[in-house]
Amino acid sequence: MTVERRDAARRLPAPDETLASLRLRTGQELAVVNISARGALVEGTTRLLPGTHVEVHVVTREGRTLVRSRVMHASVFAVAADILEYRAGLAFDAHVNTAPSWVATTRPAPSSAPTGSRYPNQNNPGSTTVEGAC
Repeated sequence: MTVERRDAARRLPAPDETLASLRLRTGQELAVVNISARGALVEGTTRLLPGTHVEVHVVTREGRTLVRSRVMHASVFAVAADILEYRAGLAFDAHVNTAPSWVATTRPAPSSAPTGSRYPNQNNPGSTTVEGAC
């Protein structure tokens, strides 16, 4: 039997949730496998070295936060002909609110109003009808 050593419960973020990805301060994006208030298991094409510190942008309910993190462990996760993918465990230096949040990635409900702009047809420059439109 294994003893649970984690400080906080981890959860799987939904694919459309803001916490489904983190961005390194240097710009590379990392996909989140699971996350808690104290850390995250991430994967991506960026090589992270155990024992080093990185800063990650985390988008929570309160907004975007830059969190200093320590790379606890890292390994090659997938190998392809032209790319390596890595998986790493990050320990946040400060607690992060990881409650579910869809603020930045949700789409508004579709409206019945037409979208986009209409261009005048060539025969009548004052017209807003689009030729060949369905």
